[in-house]
Amino acid sequence: MSEEALDAVERSMVKLRRGMSRQRLGRAAIRDHNLPVDVQVLHVVDVIDEGPDDAGQEMSVGLVAARLGVDASRGSRIVAEAVKSGYVRRVASQEDGRRIHLELTAEGRAVVEATRRTRLEHFAKAMSGWTDAERTEFARLLARFVHGYDG
Repeated sequence: MSEEALDAVERSMVKLRRGMSRQRLGRAAIRDHNLPVDVQVLHVVDVIDEGPDDAGQEMSVGLVAARLGVDASRGSRIVAEAVKSGYVRRVASQEDGRRIHLELTAEGRAVVEATRRTRLEHFAKAMSGWTDAERTEFARLLARFVHGYDG
């Protein structure tokens, strides 16, 4: 990749990260769908909706914290808020009854769907002048980039 192209990718990713870190889309979803939830709880619900990394793995507080980039105690507090809000439930593990894993409730799934609709609307607007072929190619390349990027 040329230095010019790499520089353009880096600058675009920084701009995108800044926009996402301001949690603009999360706040828009809360506003658009009148969700009585904190943005951090939306992040927890999204992470749980993604599911575990590997077959046989269960969603745990530790996995949620790792994906959110927060320490275990902060992750535990945010998950507790999601449980208190009724979007997530703690369930005894099928593998080991002493362990607990996390699942979305019906209300949590509704929040995921509402949030996804808002994000899709924003992304569709950003790509409104694009052809279907351009959208398909961007989706392919972005997925490839994300898969190859290990943070």
